[in-house]
Amino acid sequence: MTDPAGKAAPSGGPEYADRVFRSVPGAVSGVLLLAISAWLITDAVVYGTGRTPWTALAVAFVLAPLVTAYTLRPVVRANEERLLVRNPLRTVRAPWAAVEGLRSGYSVELLAGGRTYQVWAVPVSLRQRKRAARTAARAAAEDPYAGRVGRAPGRPGGRAVLPGAPDPARAWSEQVVDILRETAERNRTRPEAAGEVAVAWCWWVIAPAAAGLVALAVLLATG
Repeated sequence: MTDPAGKAAPSGGPEYADRVFRSVPGAVSGVLLLAISAWLITDAVVYGTGRTPWTALAVAFVLAPLVTAYTLRPVVRANEERLLVRNPLRTVRAPWAAVEGLRSGYSVELLAGGRTYQVWAVPVSLRQRKRAARTAARAAAEDPYAGRVGRAPGRPGGRAVLPGAPDPARAWSEQVVDILRETAERNRTRPEAAGEVAVAWCWWVIAPAAAGLVALAVLLATG
């Protein structure tokens, strides 16, 4: 059997697209930072004198990959076989059988293969948690009969949140962690979900940033 795109799943069943999670505010801030940096660096290269253009180019080699890595690159992708966590400097590919857990404290963490990895794409917002707690408390006060048979607790009038819809009574990071936990429990016994955790470093970020730092240090030392 094939999926709508015509690609056969290894198990013979339909193959579904990855579920993707990323921080939209982080991506927006990254685009703005890159735009402002490009404007300032271009101005320094075109109108600067002496060592200024070369210093600006060295700064560009440092800033561009690092800003991209820490704002636009982080993403989480989950399908029936594995969880892929793309952090600023490395990518973690964890088959569901190797995932030991996910937790959301001051940051979201993946426990897999006996190690702990930060999940940069799902930042924890304490302000969002407080706002969600106030929403849940207000909903409970408006519906004192929540929790009885046939009524959804914590929802005004007993209305439940539709599957897949954002829940205003919970922080976004906690909702994502719950989705990933459920996906792990549902798929960890699948034959295709077996394997070891693989970690790959992002050299296209590390190499130019390191070269830019060396060039900047040389320019400053000989200036």
